[in-house]
Amino acid sequence: MDAATLGAIGVIVVGLATAAAAVIGHRTNARATHQGVVMTGYGGLVDNLQEERDTLRRERDELRTELTAAYAELASERADRAALQAQIAQLTADIADRDRQIAALGGPPSAPTPPL
Repeated sequence: MDAATLGAIGVIVVGLATAAAAVIGHRTNARATHQGVVMTGYGGLVDNLQEERDTLRRERDELRTELTAAYAELASERADRAALQAQIAQLTADIADRDRQIAALGGPPSAPTPPL
């Protein structure tokens, strides 16, 4: 083989090696870009999940506050009811006492008070 043929074969081999390197480089670049997109997408999903979790925590805290207020209101109503029951018991005892006093003085007792 002469020098021109060897030179041409050398150019072809170098061209093929360059093309192979370019294809490998392009694949590596595409893979890196794909992984970057995947990581960016993953990061976005994580951000969305964290926002949703924070929103749910705020809603839960608001519901707990409402529940605490409802328990406080219920306790207040129970205390009011207990006070009314004590007042009813006291008034009933006072009426019975007055009936005994009236009977002791020779008068007829009053008619019983119907419960409400």
